[in-house]
Amino acid sequence: MESAKYVSQKISKTRWRPVSYSSLQQPDIFATGSWDNENNKVSVWSIGNPGGSGLEDGFEGEPQLICEYKHDGDVLDLQFLDQERIVTVSSTGAVTIFRHHQNSQTISVSQQWARAHWYPCDNSPSTGVACNSPEIVSVGEDGRIIVFRADQEGVVRVIENADSSTLNAVTYLRTTEVLTVNSIGQLKMWDLRQQSNSPSQILLLSGDRVPLYCVDRHPNQQHIVATGGQDGMLCVWDVRQGNMPFSLMEAHSAEMWEVHFHPTNPDHLFTCSEDGSLLHWETSSPSEMPSFLQGGGNSSMTSRSAMAPAGGNQSIISAWLRGDSSKSRLETTHMLPSQTLSVNSLDVLGQCLICGTDGEAIFVNRQVPV
Repeated sequence: MESAKYVSQKISKTRWRPVSYSSLQQPDIFATGSWDNENNKVSVWSIGNPGGSGLEDGFEGEPQLICEYKHDGDVLDLQFLDQERIVTVSSTGAVTIFRHHQNSQTISVSQQWARAHWYPCDNSPSTGVACNSPEIVSVGEDGRIIVFRADQEGVVRVIENADSSTLNAVTYLRTTEVLTVNSIGQLKMWDLRQQSNSPSQILLLSGDRVPLYCVDRHPNQQHIVATGGQDGMLCVWDVRQGNMPFSLMEAHSAEMWEVHFHPTNPDHLFTCSEDGSLLHWETSSPSEMPSFLQGGGNSSMTSRSAMAPAGGNQSIISAWLRGDSSKSRLETTHMLPSQTLSVNSLDVLGQCLICGTDGEAIFVNRQVPV
């Protein structure tokens, strides 16, 4: 069941509000950020209760705008810090925490670092943000990595000149370690406990130095990460081994803007691109693999793997790292009707997927087969 909502603004980012794992509920609230519009906004939406009564029937779960707030500059990244707070980074260099007040259904700015990223002569866009409440890490075109804490006014730490090229995205590997990707094809790992301003490890796409735009970490096995960039290739890396990607897969015919492992069933992965497509990747695992890495099948086993402790059982080789042999067992599905304009952002939680496009549309699919 897919619904499209036309919102008369180009959507740069979209994220589900987290749900508590204990409740097993499907997500129902999401946030979006816009870009390249006269007035950009952060907006909060509800997909309500499909099959609800009365008015809801007419919409069949079409997203309804709950509230919105003006955003200075383009929203270049957006993450939920917790159930109520949303962090954005802006083309103006600002990092802002918005609070969604659920009783009054309004949004306010709860905290802002106005020129966190900057050039001496101008604003530097802040390009990516990762949250591990109360900690927030942002990266920018200025090559800085900045660590903040919610409810603390100052900046906790700045890694100056972390990169001589643009940093495009950041993700947590562990609570004390982040991974950045840059415009010359490098992944860099940073140990935030160290005072050093140098990365603890550098991995590189050999040869072409293709700009990397997005990165995501496997939810159970922190050493596995996926990246995408200008050439539309999907790269899977094992940061413990070597400094080259483990596998490269042709994904899109233009820039890949985001890549996301499914948070509780990481045999599924999703990518979206400037080419107007959104792909669902699924590793159909060989029979010799343990059942709880095969997805589907025994659901109690699947949920157990989702709850595996961080680092989990390292002897299990993830299906994503089975090298070339796995490619024949990698199924890809196009998730959108034929699109022409860029799909800029996606998020997946439970069986619900959302994406936002330059065609000023938000697509919601509530029955993703994971």
